Amino acid sequence: MKKFFSILMATAFVFSISCKSTKTGSSAGLNQLSKQEKEEGWVLLFDGKTSEGWRGNNKDHFPTGWEIVDGTLHCKSSGQGEAGARDGGDIITTKEYSNFHLKIEWKIAEGGNSGIFYLGKEHEGWPIYKTAPELQVLDNERHPDALLGKDGNRKAGSLYDLIPAKPQNANPAGEWNTVEVICYDGTVVHKQNGETVVEYHLWTDDWKELVAGSKFPGLNPDWADVAKEGVIALQDHGDDVWFRNIKIKEMNY
Repeated sequence: MKKFFSILMATAFVFSISCKSTKTGSSAGLNQLSKQEKEEGWVLLFDGKTSEGWRGNNKDHFPTGWEIVDGTLHCKSSGQGEAGARDGGDIITTKEYSNFHLKIEWKIAEGGNSGIFYLGKEHEGWPIYKTAPELQVLDNERHPDALLGKDGNRKAGSLYDLIPAKPQNANPAGEWNTVEVICYDGTVVHKQNGETVVEYHLWTDDWKELVAGSKFPGLNPDWADVAKEGVIALQDHGDDVWFRNIKIKEMNY
């Protein structure tokens, strides 16, 4: 009963934060913070002009497979899918986060695939997906991943290969989507275009059972033991994808 009550309280807290978030930032420009957001502790993770605060996963620099263009972080298509560009790969924040509220806008090219990772840990020789949960970024209409997995758990907004986004409300390829990840003491929420589409709880028995039935133990036998603090990452899946208005508020009360 105590465990259930703790989860219920955490869920109520995250829901409260989520509701308040829809009222913030309405007057802010592209890649900027409103006065209210600044007062509430939001910070930009991308200034729209430079790669400051980002570098390649397992790299000491920002990879040339990415560029800053028209106020966006753009992953350039390699034409080879996951084989990637010569100096491509996922990009990660130079800072780690534990309890946070993250907001990002993304746009994908036709047939494109990408992802937003959180609580990730660098491991030499490993892509970030071997340690981090993923909010899926996808062209649901054209990319075959939308037809794989279970019950649509590889469609946009989903916790990739684990929990489908419901409702599935992603905009089509070429249009902007707004997503949020709220993470607080193991309670995690995905929001997509203003609606809560995923909610789950890390490190619980239900979580371990869910992961055990997925592909992740085959990639990393300790994958279910997600770190309590880690990087935010944007995926290079070999396709054109754009990100902007990336901002975060830490909730370490």
